[in-house]
Amino acid sequence: MLLVLAVCAAPVLASYFTYFVIRPQGRTNYSELITPPRELPQTLLLRNLAGEAVPAIGLHGQWLMVVVAGGACDAACEKQLYLQRQLRETLGREKDRVDKIWLITDGVTPRPELMAAISSGDPATVLRVDPESLAHWLSPAPGRQLTDHVYLVDPMGQWMMRSPVDPDPAKLKRDLERLLRASASWDNPGR
Repeated sequence: MLLVLAVCAAPVLASYFTYFVIRPQGRTNYSELITPPRELPQTLLLRNLAGEAVPAIGLHGQWLMVVVAGGACDAACEKQLYLQRQLRETLGREKDRVDKIWLITDGVTPRPELMAAISSGDPATVLRVDPESLAHWLSPAPGRQLTDHVYLVDPMGQWMMRSPVDPDPAKLKRDLERLLRASASWDNPGR
């Protein structure tokens, strides 16, 4: 009789032990969620490469994959831009819901061959931004730089996710697919 009681009570005791002692994590995302999300400041000074002002509100309405780097764009920057392009392309028919943004934090003009590469197919939006004002919106992980991550911004203009340094593309794609699936009822392609 005691053996039957032990067999019946074991799953209940194991569940309490797991919940109250081990504390399983419910995290399924690969990237770091930003809590609370940070609203895109309307005072953020954005300019296109011709020097014309671009209103920050113009970025609303699409999911944004944001890469931050200088205009000289070293090998790490090129890797981030390539990852950004490839991730968007792998989304298939959902790719029209995601825009690629490159924020340049200095006055250096990007190389013509780099501009040709990111302008082919679905071009990335290239904007200049003041690094101090950008720091009020985006921030890197502790001990890292702004250029180390890909930042995800929702269609309402809120920065809500930051990729790890040197992310695994398959895991980052899974995060993007989950976000797009979860927002399918209220987010449509285009602005």
